Amino acid sequence: MRVLVIGGTGFIGRHIISQMVDYGHEVTIFHRGKTAASLMKGVHEVIDPNSATPISNFPKELIRLGADAVVHTMAMGLVDAASALRAFGGNAGRLIVLSSGDVYLAYGRFIGIEPGPVEEGLLSESSPLRTILFPYRTQAASKEAMQYWYEKILVEKTVLASEVLPATVLRLPKVYGPENNAGLATVYRYRNHPNWRWTHGYVKNVAAAIVLAATIEVAKRRVYNIGEEYTPTIAERLAWMPASAIEPDLECNYNFSQDIAYDTTRIRRELGYCEIISENEATLMTLSPGI
Repeated sequence: MRVLVIGGTGFIGRHIISQMVDYGHEVTIFHRGKTAASLMKGVHEVIDPNSATPISNFPKELIRLGADAVVHTMAMGLVDAASALRAFGGNAGRLIVLSSGDVYLAYGRFIGIEPGPVEEGLLSESSPLRTILFPYRTQAASKEAMQYWYEKILVEKTVLASEVLPATVLRLPKVYGPENNAGLATVYRYRNHPNWRWTHGYVKNVAAAIVLAATIEVAKRRVYNIGEEYTPTIAERLAWMPASAIEPDLECNYNFSQDIAYDTTRIRRELGYCEIISENEATLMTLSPGI
């Protein structure tokens, strides 16, 4: 397959590219050149230093590529999604966009922007989405800041409505690995909420799920949660994780009675996904790289 990865030099993108190459796919990456790319042999690179987020224009070279799959790691809002459809509709086989669990109504309840009771149980792909858009807008320093216009719900709705470019939406968990979240602060700092659950995913496992979704036909026009098969409570994680000097967050006023825990049955059943490294092993490897 000819695969185009938009924004392929970041934390997750590098692992997507590596695994795509290992499977024998022809890979092109597009980025601004602000992050150094250690390219594997055979990977083609297209750089546009004038590109900015949201990404509204793509070089003609990418459109002429005729990619079988376009993996968009940088689709953060409506402009990104609509621009990708204009550029690649009719010129590519399919579009894969990375989304987030922050689209769920449960997340709105967790951070306090949505009124109502706790959403019980695991979050499936059909769980209700937030009704209040732009969850980080109050944090934006200006209207140009990404927090102002960021909204994955608009990304999802836009690409899934397209009739000319079949899309797949992947809702990512909290990703960790040696290059990011290496200290698992996303676990340790919430030790004072022992019963809370937040789905995590090791970066290589997340990349493996993305590669599957980008290369298997049945994933077209589907939405998938990515993450652990079972999401432990904070207490269950800390029972086997090593001690950490990371201080607990005692000032956070989120609603920790609201779990952000995924049901990942669909991607396992439909695409045959399973972790290439167990999440427990990956956690220990991340915290203690020498083991």
